[in-house]
Amino acid sequence: MVVKQKTLENSFKIEGVGLHTGVNVTMNFLPAPINHGFKFKRVDLENQPIIDADVDLVIDTSRGTLLEKNGARIGTIEHALAALIGMDLDNVLVEVDNEEAPIIDGSSKYFVEAIEKAGIVEQDAEREYFEITEKIEINDEKSGAHILALPDNDYSLNVMISFPSAVLNNQYATLDSISDFKEEIANCRTFVFLREIEFLLNHNLIKGGDLNNAIVIIDKEISQEELDRLADLTNHPRVTVKPQGILNNLDLHFDNECARHKLLDVIGDLALCGKRIKGRIIASKPGHGPNTIFAKALKKQWKKEAASAPKCDPNSAPLMDVNRIKELLPHRYPFLLVDKIVSSSHDEIIGIKNVTVNEPFFQGHFPDEPVMPGVLLVEAMAQTGGLLVLSQQTGKFSTYFIRIDNVKFRKKVVPGDTLIFKLTLTSPIRRGIANMKGVTYVGDKVVAEGEFMAQIVKQK
Repeated sequence: MVVKQKTLENSFKIEGVGLHTGVNVTMNFLPAPINHGFKFKRVDLENQPIIDADVDLVIDTSRGTLLEKNGARIGTIEHALAALIGMDLDNVLVEVDNEEAPIIDGSSKYFVEAIEKAGIVEQDAEREYFEITEKIEINDEKSGAHILALPDNDYSLNVMISFPSAVLNNQYATLDSISDFKEEIANCRTFVFLREIEFLLNHNLIKGGDLNNAIVIIDKEISQEELDRLADLTNHPRVTVKPQGILNNLDLHFDNECARHKLLDVIGDLALCGKRIKGRIIASKPGHGPNTIFAKALKKQWKKEAASAPKCDPNSAPLMDVNRIKELLPHRYPFLLVDKIVSSSHDEIIGIKNVTVNEPFFQGHFPDEPVMPGVLLVEAMAQTGGLLVLSQQTGKFSTYFIRIDNVKFRKKVVPGDTLIFKLTLTSPIRRGIANMKGVTYVGDKVVAEGEFMAQIVKQK
């Protein structure tokens, strides 16, 4: 099933205070074009720099996830990103007028509600997933975290947390489908141990902290006098301790709300890998540090897979056999150079050619040491690209290649090789012009590549 990219139908605004910096901040969430992804624009800075939601820009994870690009920063973005992923969005521009996202109540609830009110629209482009096909895992010795990804037909998560605390020792949370994010995860708030508060304040953190934007856990005996002193230190009303070990200012939404919030953080941090995930994430003792280490591992893997040869199952029936190819292309023997098409989407197509010693060009092209001419590799890629374009037209059309750039030949092609052609649109087709990137593989090795511009012409 083809899943389309999505963006906001209308813009919306979120205002509040940054948890650690204490700054007042306004975030404007705006619709964005296809393949835009999530980006933050610092409208308060000169030239309004844009910071991509990219794990390679993470510079600090001590108490939230902080991005920096060319000196421009945006921090504590994980709750907003979790809401964007949880509400099934792909392309959003976030204008922000300070260096930290507002903490609000410490969850994703208000972002989710605002997205629902603004509306969501489908876009005319297919969503790209990073589909987990084999186990990916990391162990972070520093934190004791262990995170792995396994194949799944949805985006699901299991999170286990463990603290040396009688009140919050081991907790477990699960999300069987990202579509359940709103009901199961969105309103789960961040948490902090009371014993950490003075340390955080002394290290210039939680300037915007409030008893209404975090679950404060008391797991060590504390006198009312000491509790009052901390309340005065943070400029908050004095409170007392509930029997279950949290301050008396709030009730938990779930018994395992802390584990569910850690799951929320995992979703937000893994959004920085740059692709929508299809797989099951199992995280033990996660945190922003190990989460972003894992996001880097995911990004490295999908980039590796994107650059590798497509996987072609010889047992699967072709999407187009040679008879269907001949209906679309005008080429005939000895110049039809594509044997079958094994997959095709809106912007990418995979074709196959089996090179045999009986190819007519081997009679004259190095007959004692046959090598397929490079020009025919270019022609075969062009024909495959033509099939991508022509299969999307209604009526009779032809493609004429009007420009070929950056052609490179990496390895010679000889009889017995099976060529795999991957042609990808590099921009939407406009005014009858298609731009494509072509790569030819033998096995997992690139043998040729190039960039193509084709004109689509209706047959008379």
